[in-house]
Amino acid sequence: MDGTNHTVVSEFVFLGLSNSWEIQLVLFVFSSMFYAANVMGNSLIVLTVISDSQLNAPMYFLLANLSFIDLSVSSVISPKMIYDLFRKRKVISFGGCIAQIFFIHVIGGAEMVLLIAMAFDRYVAICKPLHYLTIMSQKMCILLLAASWLIGLIHSMIQLIFVLKLPFCGPNVLDSFYCDLPRFIKLACVDTYRLEFIVTANSGFISLGSFFILIISYIFILITVRKHSSGASSKALSTLSTHIMVVVLFFGPCIFVYTWPYPTSHLDKILAIFDVLLTPFLNPVIYTLRNKVMKMAIRRVCSQFLVHRSISQMTKVL
Repeated sequence: MDGTNHTVVSEFVFLGLSNSWEIQLVLFVFSSMFYAANVMGNSLIVLTVISDSQLNAPMYFLLANLSFIDLSVSSVISPKMIYDLFRKRKVISFGGCIAQIFFIHVIGGAEMVLLIAMAFDRYVAICKPLHYLTIMSQKMCILLLAASWLIGLIHSMIQLIFVLKLPFCGPNVLDSFYCDLPRFIKLACVDTYRLEFIVTANSGFISLGSFFILIISYIFILITVRKHSSGASSKALSTLSTHIMVVVLFFGPCIFVYTWPYPTSHLDKILAIFDVLLTPFLNPVIYTLRNKVMKMAIRRVCSQFLVHRSISQMTKVL
């Protein structure tokens, strides 16, 4: 691999999810419903946190940013996937493929760091409640958010620096419905063993490492809480179980796709659909259904919207 760009491939062809018309119809309905629910659910959380003054705690600031990230990662892949379902030739330009890889890894890296930030927030709230507002100040929240996006950007750029130097001069068929590094680099016209190792180390080990950091931190919090009253322990367990569910849903497919040594296209596609459509949809459901304050705030925002809409309609009539 020299530093020269020998790329002659101008587009890539996706094999997609299925060639069966019936299965494509089911996938179209399924994908459209979940993507619409994802957009509405995550947008509602962001809007609620921004507009409701009672949700000015750091936890809700981080939650709103998690919803924005979930909405972003789904929007990078889902619209193209839904559009391609009934197309005979599913193609994406070389630049479009690189852009998709770039945004997937920027957003994915940012979400990993943000989930760690949310675990830190819960640790301070549960184990050091008297110092919570001092430690989790507005400045700290902004720094954590900036760090998450910066680390995501660095994570993505490190991989793309190597990928952009690869020559693509022959096969251009991807057995997938979106562009990602493991299958993309296999189409290069050179031996990519070392680069595949770099991708595994960068994406796989970071995913695995972040996952274990989060699980260990939650275990530490629970051990600390056990020393307090049973009521505090029960409340902490209820709060942490929500975060643990989100962590498992996000990291499970990522760890499998980037670290499993025997990739299977069908299983990878199923896990990708889960990560792109189901996880971003389930995150707002999990957080809102298990958080009374959030549910009440959503009701207030919806009520204010309905009242404002009714007044606007009455004004138009008069």
